[in-house]
Amino acid sequence: MTLDCVDTEAQARFRLAALAPLKYRRGPHGPPYLGLVGPAPAPTLLLQHVPESKRGKNRMHLDLDLGAEDLDTEVDRLQRPGAQRLSAEHSEHGFRWVVVADPQDNEFCVFAPPTRTDTVEQMAVPGQCHIG
Repeated sequence: MTLDCVDTEAQARFRLAALAPLKYRRGPHGPPYLGLVGPAPAPTLLLQHVPESKRGKNRMHLDLDLGAEDLDTEVDRLQRPGAQRLSAEHSEHGFRWVVVADPQDNEFCVFAPPTRTDTVEQMAVPGQCHIG
């Protein structure tokens, strides 16, 4: 995955802090690119320097399951290195998420997947979608 950014070093510092629970680290790099890699089979995040700032809504965004059940605590952790909370907690089909933006205004979601209990309860409700 490639993310355009004005300042690749600043974006790398933020993303490494944000992705710390997933054990990401700096990878191959050379201008205008800076790679962030996680343990296999995690995808590589390639930061690409571009001269212009982000404009408008992202057409694609990352949904990050950082292993946190308490999304408010996780969003607070992300705000320390510069994230901005953009929404209250949402939920649908047992998934819960919060929309945040990195310091260069790229939106992403921090989410928690349904628990086994959530999935079983959804299957018991007629007409409601379920994951499984």
